[in-house]
Amino acid sequence: MANIHFRQFRDAATDTFSYLVGCGEMAQAAIIDPVASHVPLYLGVLRELGLRLGWVLETHLHSDHISAADTLRECTGARVATSWQAGIEEADRQLNDGDTLGVGHQGIDVIATPGHTPGCVTYRWADRLFTGDCLLIGGCGGIGEPHSNGIALFDSVTRRLLSQADEMLVFPGHCLDERRVSCIGEERERNPFFHGISRDRFVSVRASEPDRLPKAKPSVLEANRHCGRISETEKANQAGVKFYFD
Repeated sequence: MANIHFRQFRDAATDTFSYLVGCGEMAQAAIIDPVASHVPLYLGVLRELGLRLGWVLETHLHSDHISAADTLRECTGARVATSWQAGIEEADRQLNDGDTLGVGHQGIDVIATPGHTPGCVTYRWADRLFTGDCLLIGGCGGIGEPHSNGIALFDSVTRRLLSQADEMLVFPGHCLDERRVSCIGEERERNPFFHGISRDRFVSVRASEPDRLPKAKPSVLEANRHCGRISETEKANQAGVKFYFD
């Protein structure tokens, strides 16, 4: 993919993955699921690549880390987009299933994948799926979040994601067992939560299995309902000097 930029970032504290996708020809980029403590890193990479940040995309309302959405919006003028069902206030665009966001000459498609939370979405960009906590490598999100629904999660993964082409790459929202990328063919054939499992069995197993994702934090949920907005003092400590694109 000529003139295409892609970066995967990992937050060691929560094993959260964030992603940057960009169009070099039009010098535009989007960041998916950014973590507040990594704002200087994101801004540095954007500057190094000569990209203007147009979108900050959230796959869902995160409960384990403070989102960098509000800080990045303030620093770069980017717009924040989330599912209309995510309960994230002050987002600039509320997304529906089937929407497409432009990043230069590239399009990012929105696939509604509720279940782990009501507002979970997957973003499809070229040959890659950014699945958030819905589909993980060899796993999936838990059903202990507020308003989680195991039946909806199973249907989202099996009908909306595992129906994609085998070679479609899966980039999850969290790192499990040090794996960074998978593909739909592998997840369809090897993911123990979905391979050869009925919906009823999935709900029973998922409810009894311990969740390998970080535990939900009420204070984090509250901040992320406002795009990760935090105090000005803490924001300055995290981001350092504000960084603007001309």
